[in-house]
Amino acid sequence: MVRSFYTAVNGMLTQAAKQDVISNNLANIDTVGFKGDGLYSRSFNDVYIQDYAKVVNGIPQKTLLGTLSLGQQVDETSTDFTGGEISSTGKSTDFAIEGRGFFTVYRDGVGGKNYYTRDGHFHVNIDGYLVDDSGDYVMGKNVNTGSDERIKVGNGKITSDSYGNISIDGAAAYKLDLVDFNDYNSLKKVGDNLYDGQNPIQGAQIVVQNQCLEKSNVNPLTAITNMMATMRNFESDQKVVKSIDETVGKTVNDVGKVG
Repeated sequence: MVRSFYTAVNGMLTQAAKQDVISNNLANIDTVGFKGDGLYSRSFNDVYIQDYAKVVNGIPQKTLLGTLSLGQQVDETSTDFTGGEISSTGKSTDFAIEGRGFFTVYRDGVGGKNYYTRDGHFHVNIDGYLVDDSGDYVMGKNVNTGSDERIKVGNGKITSDSYGNISIDGAAAYKLDLVDFNDYNSLKKVGDNLYDGQNPIQGAQIVVQNQCLEKSNVNPLTAITNMMATMRNFESDQKVVKSIDETVGKTVNDVGKVG
């Protein structure tokens, strides 16, 4: 009885975690370049059910009656990196990546470092640098010096070809620092639509569309359907917990009356 109670509770916890993931996906339907997450669960190892009722020569004998599953637990959250729809914006500082790849941005401050994003909704800040919506600097290679640095636009006009080669007022200036990774599962979401990753692949042939943005890859109909199914599963586990609680309560009360 107690084991089945824990099984149902574990089911509720798993469904609640799935609900959180789905809610976050829905909240980011309009977030540029957002990649939806999926939560996966796995079963606990089955436990053996044993009986010691049989006694031989005064010694209880173990009898295996079978196995019992203790339900599910949260295993991992995995990101779907399928590309989203690309739409034209007509804005020169907007960029979208076709297929694989990421933009590189630098977050300033103590222990500043590079992060990676699919969100190409950039703008020029007050100091003339190209930045993302969080103020992180978009990185590129200066074609004149060969150094990786923050892209400085000033008051110039940006144009770009399909490989991220940026010209300012018609003069070649930078190449966007576009990278890829062998294993996308190694990437970790760190907030602000950014990823942290190790050993980025430099020089990959990544195709970019200027004056365009990539939409979120979350399908709202699928997400809502999954949410409804998750809610029904949660409610089913909740009913089981309530039923077990009532049964245990009744048993305790009846035993007390008999005593």
